[in-house]
Amino acid sequence: MTINLNRADLATHMGVTPVTIDNWRKAGMPVVQRGSRGVEWVFDLPAVIKWYTEEKVKQAMGDAPTDLTEIEKRTASAKMQKAELELAKARGDVAPIREFERAQAKAFAQVRANVMNVPQRVVIQLLGETDEAKFKQTLRAELVLALQAAAEAELTLADEDEAVEEEE
Repeated sequence: MTINLNRADLATHMGVTPVTIDNWRKAGMPVVQRGSRGVEWVFDLPAVIKWYTEEKVKQAMGDAPTDLTEIEKRTASAKMQKAELELAKARGDVAPIREFERAQAKAFAQVRANVMNVPQRVVIQLLGETDEAKFKQTLRAELVLALQAAAEAELTLADEDEAVEEEE
C-alpha cells in the first residue's frame, strides 16, 4: 500500500518539523519525487517508516558486529588483551586499583603528617622574628624539607596486603 505525502504532511504525520524531514532526506530517506521550484517533494509513508525504523535500529546497535567473522575477530582480540593484561600483572607492570588507592592514601597521609609537623619544628626558630622575608624563608625551607621527606619516603604495601588477605 502506498501513501504519498508532501513534506509538510509527512512532518505532521511523523511528529517532527519540516527541517527534520529535510535532514532525514539528506541522510538517505527514500523519496518518491524530488522537489523543485513549484513542485513539492513526495514521500511514500510506509517506505519512510521502514527507513526510519532501520535507522533507529542501526543507532541502537552502534558498532555492534553482525558478521560472524567480525564477532570471531573481536572475541580473539578480547582474549589476547586479557592474556596481555594477565602477563603485565604477573610482571608487576600493573596493579589493582585498590592497591593503588591504598598507596596513594598512604602517600597523602605521609605528606599531611610532614606538613602538619612544620609549625612544631619552626616555632623556636621564628620566635621573636620580625623580618617578614626571614620568616617566609624559614617557613618555606621547612615546607620544602617536609615535602622532600614525603617524596623520598619508602611506601611499601606488601606487608599490609598480606595482612588484609589474612583478614579476608
